[in-house]
Amino acid sequence: MKRGNSEGLASDNLLGHHCGYWQHTDGLAVLPFTDSVTSEIYMAVNESAFLSIAAAAAGKVYDATWLKDKQKMLQLKNNNVKYYVNKEQCRCKILPNGTLQIERVVKEDSGNYTVMVYQQDGKLKAEEVMKFIVLDPVPQPVLSAQCVNKTATVMCEVKQKTKDETFLMELTRDKSKSMQKNATKLELHRQPSGTFRCVVKNEVSKKTAEKLIKCSEEDRKMHACQTDSEMVVRELPQPQCNPTPKQLRVQQRPLPQPHVLQQAQPPRPRPRTQQRTPHHSRERP
Repeated sequence: MKRGNSEGLASDNLLGHHCGYWQHTDGLAVLPFTDSVTSEIYMAVNESAFLSIAAAAAGKVYDATWLKDKQKMLQLKNNNVKYYVNKEQCRCKILPNGTLQIERVVKEDSGNYTVMVYQQDGKLKAEEVMKFIVLDPVPQPVLSAQCVNKTATVMCEVKQKTKDETFLMELTRDKSKSMQKNATKLELHRQPSGTFRCVVKNEVSKKTAEKLIKCSEEDRKMHACQTDSEMVVRELPQPQCNPTPKQLRVQQRPLPQPHVLQQAQPPRPRPRTQQRTPHHSRERP
């Protein structure tokens, strides 16, 4: 497959795709055909498409008629253009070389397109058929993670998704990979710390989210304590995750009293003890 290198084409936006060949020029996709081969062409909403005729690559055509779903759209014959549909509604025109231009494509432009090229003698020169598919660009993915015992459960999600939107989602880290079509959420479990990459893409666009996810030691301890409390079933109360150290019973001593300086005083005399006179018993006369 050959891709154009126009600077106007974003690296994450594939504006046109054709089986075997496609290119991009000035924001417009040029989509050549091969004779009598049914092909698929994808285009993003609001882009402009140039559907060219492989049989007329050398120059002008005398007679070219374009049909959508077997209904005539417009015809170029001898440099004159005839419309079979409303010109403003189809937003289309035919160039001198028979190329069909559709401006600001919408999803309603999807369908089977056929071009029939005739020579001046009325003989059919070429008939080319294609399936034209218009898609919305993919939504932006969002990466998130939950740490579990130094490993991470990584999730990739898209918040916006229409009912008929189709895309492929990939979530990778090194050799670990999860992939699913039309998913809105993908997960990778028990992953070590590292850089994770989520890619959402379809045939017309691609968007990427990348994030370095590292589980800290605090997260690991917190989850380990929660896991232990969930697994152990006891009637006794469970210890706290972060128990406070036991308080030691310390005997409190009375606070020291402030010392008051007292002035020195002379020693007081010791009190004298009076001697008791002996009591003589009186003799009876």
